[in-house]
Amino acid sequence: MAYRFDDLKTACQKDWQDYTQHEFVSQLGAGTLPQPVFRHYLQQDYLFLIHFARAYALALYKSRNMAELRHSFDGLKMIVDVELGLHVDYCRQWGISEEELTRLPEAKATLAYTRYVLDTGSRGDLLDMHVALAPCLVGYGEIVNWLNDQSDTRRGEENPFDAWIAMYESDDFQAAMHDEVNWLDARLSTVTDERFDELVTIFSNATRLEIDFWQMGLDQSF
Repeated sequence: MAYRFDDLKTACQKDWQDYTQHEFVSQLGAGTLPQPVFRHYLQQDYLFLIHFARAYALALYKSRNMAELRHSFDGLKMIVDVELGLHVDYCRQWGISEEELTRLPEAKATLAYTRYVLDTGSRGDLLDMHVALAPCLVGYGEIVNWLNDQSDTRRGEENPFDAWIAMYESDDFQAAMHDEVNWLDARLSTVTDERFDELVTIFSNATRLEIDFWQMGLDQSF
């Protein structure tokens, strides 16, 4: 059987739905998310992105040919040059300075997911790492697309979080998401059933840790 990324989602259907349609996401789309909750999430997401940049740097090290090197390098540049820059600018609009971001303590949910990805990448191969990263890169793209299909999602000035939605529905981010899915599809198509089961475990763990990250935001917990 030739597996695809959609097969990972199907194998973890409930977790994937609980993540992409989490209460945090629904409230954000409706514009009803309490602003202190969003600020807490924004601050932790900055730390989250720094560790994901480290993960793509590890992916560079794990790359075995020029195609893999270019793919990992593009992912690293996307986070460092685009996503982190946009994030710092966006935090500034919410009254959070870059200096303040650098002094933040990491919440347990931030520690759990980012270290899981780095540990998975250290122990496994490049595919292991990308499967662990997929709930973030692919998930955020799918989340905003889901939000835009919901009747209660508010856009523009009606929603104080509209710029967040716009960030992840942008052509650049959506293109990066589709590129990652294509990369995963190409490699999943050749794995054995046993190997696929191993990747399902990684994907499920990462997705559940993403759920915990949303919940950390809602609870404003450390």
